[in-house]
Amino acid sequence: MDLKDIQNLIKFVSKSGVNEVKLEVEDFKITIKTGKGIPETTIVHQAPTLAAPIAQAAPAATVETSATNEVEVENSKYITITSPIIGTFYRKPSPDKPNFAEVGDTVSPDSIVCIIEAMKLFNEIESEVSGKIVKVLVDESSPVEFGQPLFLVDPS
Repeated sequence: MDLKDIQNLIKFVSKSGVNEVKLEVEDFKITIKTGKGIPETTIVHQAPTLAAPIAQAAPAATVETSATNEVEVENSKYITITSPIIGTFYRKPSPDKPNFAEVGDTVSPDSIVCIIEAMKLFNEIESEVSGKIVKVLVDESSPVEFGQPLFLVDPS
């Protein structure tokens, strides 16, 4: 998890109205507490690193939580296709070919939705679910991480 992901998490928590969020990932823990004052974030690294732990404070935000909850409920009905490897995301087999999958396309298990290049190897990524693609979450030629969401699919 990089600094940008942590900052986005802090913004999300401050807008959601939640008092405390704890997230444990393989090599570190994040606890975000929001109180009556300024939200406070504590990050404790479990694995030894050369860098010092990062502490961020997000500004207090007053946002209507019902709109955030509606977005969460809407997105919860979708299935996420995630990246099985680290690499570079491509939506087309080559620059002059059409995209494997567009928003609104219906995909079935084993249909190819993108390619991820890792160490000069082009790996075809299959859907593994049936449904309609409702959103592409990654830009063309962007680096992706293991487990990063790539597409949202409506299974209905």
